[in-house]
Amino acid sequence: MHQTTSYRATRMACYRGYIVQGVVNNLSPLFFVIFQREFGVSYAMISSLILFNFVTQIAVDVLCVRFIDRVGYRAATVAAHICCALGLVMLGLLPRVLPAPFLGLALATMVTAIGGGIIEVAVSPIIDSLPSDAKDAKMSLLHSFYCWGQVGVVLLTTLAVRILGEGLWWTLPLAWAALPFYNIFAFARVPLTPTVPEGEKTPLGRLGRSPAFLMAMLLMLCAGASELAMSQWSSLFAEQALGVDKVVGDLLGPCLFAVFMGIGRTIYGVWGDRLDLYKSLLATAALCVLCYLGAALLAAPVLSLLCCALCGFSISLMWPGVLSSTSARFPKGGAAMFGLLAVCGDVGCSSGPALTGMVSEWAGLRAGMLGAGIFPLVMVLCLIPLVWPKQRAEKE
Repeated sequence: MHQTTSYRATRMACYRGYIVQGVVNNLSPLFFVIFQREFGVSYAMISSLILFNFVTQIAVDVLCVRFIDRVGYRAATVAAHICCALGLVMLGLLPRVLPAPFLGLALATMVTAIGGGIIEVAVSPIIDSLPSDAKDAKMSLLHSFYCWGQVGVVLLTTLAVRILGEGLWWTLPLAWAALPFYNIFAFARVPLTPTVPEGEKTPLGRLGRSPAFLMAMLLMLCAGASELAMSQWSSLFAEQALGVDKVVGDLLGPCLFAVFMGIGRTIYGVWGDRLDLYKSLLATAALCVLCYLGAALLAAPVLSLLCCALCGFSISLMWPGVLSSTSARFPKGGAAMFGLLAVCGDVGCSSGPALTGMVSEWAGLRAGMLGAGIFPLVMVLCLIPLVWPKQRAEKE
């Protein structure tokens, strides 16, 4: 009983860690308009902040591939939450005290991105290493907390700004910093399972020569691209291409997208042990293709917005599902394997919105949304050979 209780504390710390990641990735964009008004930040500067976030996270993922198994999960997760807490405090204070406010915003963005990147690499293998009869379901449940963190930070921060006024926006990052600060002490004391011994780990070179792992890397790239292309462009798409009010577009676009993504991951986290992972991935990837087609081609704005939101449900299993299936195939890959997969996912998170933007610039937002559908389509084509041979074998 004591062991069960102690591992429950470990799981709760991991869940809070993913809420922290949802906070640090989604809080700053809520203040972009305020940054423009108070500090004179241009659109180019805002684009630079987004770029700093992604580049820093990818760099951290690459470093984690080499070093996280050496320093250990406990040191990594504690350091990650220190960076997240410090970065949020910096976000609230530095732009108001430094002569160049943008420098403060940039420093805060990079420090929180360091913490978020380490959480992304370290927490998933911790959950995967804990005793469980349904590791893929537990992984999906873990990632659902990122979605609920995203929804919570959007709703609570928007409400707080409305109540307190834009002049006190800087107090909100300080308040949110309490969550990672608390989790520092949680990860410092919760029990962790032993990592894979150095001599037993599957070398990255062998993983790189495995067609199955190369396929997993491609699937992770497509998963990240499918998610971020919709989540980052749905608000602008709703406002400009569909002609709806911005508040309505934000609530029915990115916010409802995150809600549906959280629902999908929670459902699989609770009942996933009854479902076949590869068949579920194929079904959700096919649904994602239909969502992108519907968003781009349906004439009725309400139906297009519904497709944008339902896309959140369709991509909910992609990232955690690929992580779980790869871990089951390579159980001794270690944190380095998770780090390499995170790199591929983050590259997708950058390339998906970038492709959507380039196509939109050339042919309009609807065409951009249609072009982004290539990523879930590639996933469908990759997953069909993994599902159909299994079905034939079951029939035989």
